[in-house]
Amino acid sequence: MRPIAVLGPLFSRLLLALALCLPLFGGGALAQQEKETQAQRQQAQPYNNAPVWRDVRSGKEEYTSVKGRETGVLIQTFGETWRQLRNGPITFYGGLLIVVAVLAIGLFYKWKGAIGLHDKPTGRLIERFSDFERIGHWTMAISFSVLGITGLIILFGKHLLLPVIGYTLFAWLTQLSKNLHNFVGPVFMLSVVIMIVIWARDNLPRAYDFSWFGKLGGMVSGEHVPSGRFNAGEKGYFWIGVVVLGIVMSATGLILDFPNFDQARALMIQADIVHSIAGVVFISVSFGHIYLGTIGVEGAYEGMRYGYVDEAWAKEHHEYWFQDVKSGKVKTGSAIGVPVAPQAQH
Repeated sequence: MRPIAVLGPLFSRLLLALALCLPLFGGGALAQQEKETQAQRQQAQPYNNAPVWRDVRSGKEEYTSVKGRETGVLIQTFGETWRQLRNGPITFYGGLLIVVAVLAIGLFYKWKGAIGLHDKPTGRLIERFSDFERIGHWTMAISFSVLGITGLIILFGKHLLLPVIGYTLFAWLTQLSKNLHNFVGPVFMLSVVIMIVIWARDNLPRAYDFSWFGKLGGMVSGEHVPSGRFNAGEKGYFWIGVVVLGIVMSATGLILDFPNFDQARALMIQADIVHSIAGVVFISVSFGHIYLGTIGVEGAYEGMRYGYVDEAWAKEHHEYWFQDVKSGKVKTGSAIGVPVAPQAQH
């Protein structure tokens, strides 16, 4: 009975060990079978490494000696989705929107020309913008122009410029655009904050703004439509362009400009898509603002450059504001009746 008592537990242990080893033997056989299948696939379909690339593109975190966010992921499939979106719909429809905006402005200018004054200038000036307001505006205008030009080069350059100027010059131009875009971006962000602080109150909607919108400010009919310090069109540009699109561009720009915030690549891809779409819309809308502020409306550029406008200009374009200034309800830096500077005459 003693040998049976000794061999019984030993036999049980052997069975347990065998049961544990069976999966290993089976796993080895399966691995060998997978290798043979892969070898046969290479002979029948050379370079067909579908199983390997499925593993690579799975997005599963693997081992790497470099520690950090997503450093163990070799390829992420949504990166290809981003490339197709950026080089496809965003580039095509974004470019189309910009072309349509430019053509519409050009046709309108050819049809109506510059909008001039109905009355002759009086020679007396009203301060329209303070020095601080003009500095804030031109800071935004210059930084926006730099960002707009460099952004267009980065987005559309390889489709439009590369075939014309070649790889060497295009590489240099794109690298310059990238650095300017990165370093000028924070300046634009600061100007957005300044614009919101100094002009949000003057851009609050008023009841008469609806009338201005209904008559398109008289730009088509030539009718005189009174408005406050800023008309409804300027207010719309302020809230949609400066506030909404400015904040969206700034937030997404920070995500793209500072990857050391430890954000994931998926977030950066989403930010780039939003940044590109918002940028194209912002540029297209700004064409109208730039047009009206330069060659579209006589005297508008001088008002922002020198800070003063003629009484006749103020009354014709912003009558409610002119009346508030004249009555003393709104204080300006100088009283009505300042002699007009020669360079500010129009």
